[in-house]
Amino acid sequence: ERAYVPQAGSSQSRAALLTGLYPHQNGQIGLATWKFRLYRENTPNLIRSLKQAGYRTGIIGKLHINPASAFPFDYKQIPNSNFSRKQLGDYAKRAAEFMGQEDKPFFLSVNYPDPHRPFLRQVKGLPKKPLNAKDVKPLPYFGIDTPELRQQTADYYNCMSRLDSLIGDLLKALNRSGKRKDTLIIYMGDHGADLLRGKRTSYEGGVRIPMIIRWPGASVGQRRAELVSTLDLFPTFCEIAGARTPKALVGRSLKPILHGQTPEWRRYLFTEFHLHSNHNPWPQRTVRDERFKLIHNPVAGVVNPGYDFTMGKKFFAAPEAELMAKATVAVRAAYALMKKPPAFELYDLQADPHEFNNLAADPTHAPMRERLIAELRRWQKETNDPLIDPAIARRFFQLIQDAGTGERKPLRFAA
Repeated sequence: ERAYVPQAGSSQSRAALLTGLYPHQNGQIGLATWKFRLYRENTPNLIRSLKQAGYRTGIIGKLHINPASAFPFDYKQIPNSNFSRKQLGDYAKRAAEFMGQEDKPFFLSVNYPDPHRPFLRQVKGLPKKPLNAKDVKPLPYFGIDTPELRQQTADYYNCMSRLDSLIGDLLKALNRSGKRKDTLIIYMGDHGADLLRGKRTSYEGGVRIPMIIRWPGASVGQRRAELVSTLDLFPTFCEIAGARTPKALVGRSLKPILHGQTPEWRRYLFTEFHLHSNHNPWPQRTVRDERFKLIHNPVAGVVNPGYDFTMGKKFFAAPEAELMAKATVAVRAAYALMKKPPAFELYDLQADPHEFNNLAADPTHAPMRERLIAELRRWQKETNDPLIDPAIARRFFQLIQDAGTGERKPLRFAA
């Protein structure tokens, strides 16, 4: 119920999953499309570890990490993004082909294009009964309700419905292979919805994801509330497969949780942001505990370029003033804060799950703020985070700003 990605972007999230490292540790801090890449091609990764343990490895759909050669999959199909959703039935067909090739244990990553933008209402009859604006309400963490946003929300749900159908086809292919009884299945997203206060942000709508795990023989019917990260999957797979676990991994194996045990678990969970494309650099670091969440904006005092990117004509025909016209005072304040963030944001996720009320300047919450700041600094030191130095954070932000939107210049930290 509380699963997270380390950064709310596809390349960054996927690289973190496959290397078991935060983006600032592995180097994939921005989109592969914009030439951002791992620091080192020989960074230990899940695919190499599982191959060494005797597993066949396959990927269907885009990898979206540079360099792709760092991940020596045995089987690769449909490597493009496929945002036009062509021949969606091929994903399950290729999966069936891979699963039927040998009897060796396998790892297969199937990466569907839904629910990525564009939010296509229907593709070859899927979903059979598409939703319309009148059928839905916007997600509550938007804080905004307009006809245009309702239609986008409806089409996002239509994409999810289509994805559900396609995953059903994939599971049928697994059933036909005769291997479902000993296959661990994980359903997850690589970031939140590409809508307001979601993807490309550090808010819960961006970094909190669905994660459903089925492991035959493990405990069934569980709803777990531990703070888990996709960084935990690499060590989980290594433990299950008997593979060597690289020492540098920062996650923890989920195996005891999957078996219904209650191990002493992490008290704090961390996420980060750097940029998506060169349009929207905005360094951030976050920490949350059981109830409170702190967001640090090291270049506070200037306008966040990601705000106009998300609120602009790329995604909305209506101008910002129209989107905000019926919003409450609290919601307007939250968007104003998002546009020009302060150095720290503090949210009580129990009382304010949608992160509308920043408590960072509230004297009664000062002890909580200082405790979380201390934990954030500790984590930054432990993970060798370059942005612990405010001067480096400002330089990073300025370099991306200077690169411009058309030059596609990569930026790498010294690793």
